[in-house]
Amino acid sequence: MTSVNYAEHIDQELGSIRHNVINHKLYKELKTIDDLQAFMKHHVFAVWDFMSLVKSLQNHLTCTHTPWLPKGNPELRHFINEIVLGEESDIDENGDYYSHFEMYLKAMKNCGAATSTIDMLITEIKNGSDLTIALQNKNLDPRISKFVTDTFNVVQSNKPHVIAAVFAYGREELIPDMFSAIINDMYELNPEKVRSFKYYLERHIEIDGDQHGALSRKLLNSLCQDDPIKWKEAEMAIKTALENRIGMWDTIHDDILNSRNA
Repeated sequence: MTSVNYAEHIDQELGSIRHNVINHKLYKELKTIDDLQAFMKHHVFAVWDFMSLVKSLQNHLTCTHTPWLPKGNPELRHFINEIVLGEESDIDENGDYYSHFEMYLKAMKNCGAATSTIDMLITEIKNGSDLTIALQNKNLDPRISKFVTDTFNVVQSNKPHVIAAVFAYGREELIPDMFSAIINDMYELNPEKVRSFKYYLERHIEIDGDQHGALSRKLLNSLCQDDPIKWKEAEMAIKTALENRIGMWDTIHDDILNSRNA
């Protein structure tokens, strides 16, 4: 069995759960600015921890210490460094340089979404707090805490093929076209509040839809090759990541409905 067959097997085995993520009931409930604020308040944690997946791959696949030495496959180095460039220092709608996480925070503030929880988490980590303890102190929904905790378990696994698997299959390509249409409608009604988020979303779709999706799969193939153990570990990690994404979507769905009922 070749690596291509392994990749096809993953697509077949996880096609159903991926379908459930993309067609989640959450999207039918996103109708107002209040709903978008609830979405962003939780989704920001996925935007934040994604950066650690990217930087972890950079640490594994490129030389990030001195003295510098050539390391790994030059094509893969170029790919992951390109991803890091885009994620850490992209251009926002005003032509200024921001990481995508910082762009997202700015979009949250423009939209009126609460940033206090993620702000406190980042501050505590900057001050040396352990991530697990910092998460416990934030009174987060358990499904959001699990999403972040499992991502960092992947980062700390010291297994580049597992990190690449979650990176390749758990990225923001999981957000369907329907979501973009909803945001466009919101923008028509509230251009100033939604402008930054609309730009962020379009930028992500542009980057992921160009070549990063295909290259991330190529990266996974290169790291797993024909090793059935690595492919099985990759499959299990992807499944967990997709299940956690459903848990995040469930959290947002519940938050929106609870807010309406209140």
